[in-house]
Amino acid sequence: MYNEEDHVGRAVAAAREVLDQLGSDYEIIVVDDASTDATASLADELARSDARVRVLRHPVNRGLGGTLRTGYATATKELVFYTDADLPADLNELARAIHLLELQQADVLAGYRFDRTGEGLRRSLLARGYNALIRILFGLRIRDVNFAFKLFRRALLERMTLTSEGSFIDAEFLIRAGRAGATIIQMGLDYFPRSRGPSKLSSAAVIRGILRELIRFRLGSQ
Repeated sequence: MYNEEDHVGRAVAAAREVLDQLGSDYEIIVVDDASTDATASLADELARSDARVRVLRHPVNRGLGGTLRTGYATATKELVFYTDADLPADLNELARAIHLLELQQADVLAGYRFDRTGEGLRRSLLARGYNALIRILFGLRIRDVNFAFKLFRRALLERMTLTSEGSFIDAEFLIRAGRAGATIIQMGLDYFPRSRGPSKLSSAAVIRGILRELIRFRLGSQ
């Protein structure tokens, strides 16, 4: 989470509700990426009231890749699920995702959006272009590379080393998972665009960062 004071409480509450219904042993890991608003204090308050909520904090902002790598390195349960603070998909779909992962004996489930029109024409076109570029350069046939709904087996992390600090992390994870022999399945989901605060993914700085990391990864993988 980076400056997500409007979302942190709702996100943790939604995760707790769904995981309680599943009746599973779980942990909720909140990674605060050096927020400058009340995100950290609100997350700490949630952690004090529930030992299953754990808060990790970066002293400096590291971006999406660094944040996910921190969370992944700290996760202790057999299955790991990642999503964004603004809840782009209904977390009640997690039960179906777990069922499909087990039914198909897969290692990774990547969600994709049925309909992207709610995010605007610019972001929709950028996403289509990016997904096509990843498919062409790396042979990764994933419909929605950057969608923040991914479920996977934690043991997979032991078979690869992630290096991205930025938003290329989603593509890197899926590419490395495929190269490690992981079985990847996909699941369609209804999409709920961000309703509070600006999106950070489509900014010019983030796009430049993705392209830099993509080129570095591509050249290093030859």
